[in-house]
Amino acid sequence: MVERILAVDDNPVNLKVVSATLKQAGFEVATAGNGSEALEQVKIVKPALIILDINMPDMDGYEVCRRLRAMPATANTPIVMLTAHDSLEEKIKGFEAGADEYITKPFQPAELQARVKVLLRRVAVARPEKVQKTSKVIAVFSLRGGVGVSTFATNLAVGLSQLWKEPVALVDMVLTMGQSALMLNLPLRNTWGDLAKIPSEELESDLLQSVLLNHDSGVSVLAAPRTYVEGETVTPAIATRVLELLRGNFPYVVLDLPHDFRETTLAGLDAADEIIVLIAPELASVRAVVGALEVFDELGYGREKIRIVMNWTFERKGLARKDIENVMKHPIQYVVPFVPDGFVSAINLGIPPVLGEPETPVGALFEDFAFALSKPEDKESPSASPSPAYQRVLERSKSRQHSKR
Repeated sequence: MVERILAVDDNPVNLKVVSATLKQAGFEVATAGNGSEALEQVKIVKPALIILDINMPDMDGYEVCRRLRAMPATANTPIVMLTAHDSLEEKIKGFEAGADEYITKPFQPAELQARVKVLLRRVAVARPEKVQKTSKVIAVFSLRGGVGVSTFATNLAVGLSQLWKEPVALVDMVLTMGQSALMLNLPLRNTWGDLAKIPSEELESDLLQSVLLNHDSGVSVLAAPRTYVEGETVTPAIATRVLELLRGNFPYVVLDLPHDFRETTLAGLDAADEIIVLIAPELASVRAVVGALEVFDELGYGREKIRIVMNWTFERKGLARKDIENVMKHPIQYVVPFVPDGFVSAINLGIPPVLGEPETPVGALFEDFAFALSKPEDKESPSASPSPAYQRVLERSKSRQHSKR
């Protein structure tokens, strides 16, 4: 793989010289014309090494270097200071700011190439074995039916996959006729029932992978059993083992949970890093959520693990958000507006709005939800070639910030 280097200099001629020198040595080069641009570029480019000029107008190289060292993504990235200053005092200042190497101008192309290669080799030798990427398990839950748990879980799973271009597992834990596979128009070739026949201690990743239903969006579905009787054969031990294996194999796991606290549901809630609780702005739904929060408190789930989403499932006026929050003693983090017929047609077609209509208000809303619920490391260090979904989220975020000014 060709290593990418970010060169930062406010002088276009200097940038051209550095770029040509490094490209000649086989490197890919990205450039930034000032410190602020460099701090934005590192998030997109993810450079293997940074070459930094010191004398820049808006922010000098020392300050840029300090800020780069404060960012998790570039805390250990090699930084080469490139400047006309060669005094000992200037070099010490550069090293104190976090630079790894110091080259004075004018430089010989061979010297710059050699220093860069040596630094990259040093980093490669010192780099520990690749640590497995962290996984995030998100459970979607409500004690009351009809509030859109399966719709939210399906759109969230697809949204995460579209955002980060990574596989996502969608687990239908509604073991009595769950509908996650239907929502993605997937035939029920395999289900939880195929796993229930195997002792939990013998279940391994390859067998689990063979049971998943793969969707073109990048989502893999563990479908609910075909019958109620088959669903009863899924034990808490099997559920716990399946969730352990999925966490080890997928960056994101989304759980579509039933409206109860049976043992298999508790296995899902225990495994979750975050629990999304859906509520409709009506009294029965509020009462159900208050009851669920009481159980969560008894189970020792911290309130920071729980996010409330209000879904307007009807057109008429409902309870006020502030009144609901006061009763629950918990904030409502997100609101899904009423969408007449939109979700019904999406279910009938097996194409969730976040996939089929991502630029409509409801499709955009689910993309934004998926981003908000993403792992911090994904949000802080996006891909060098971000997905269309990520670009849409970013544009909407910029537009909202601009409208606030």
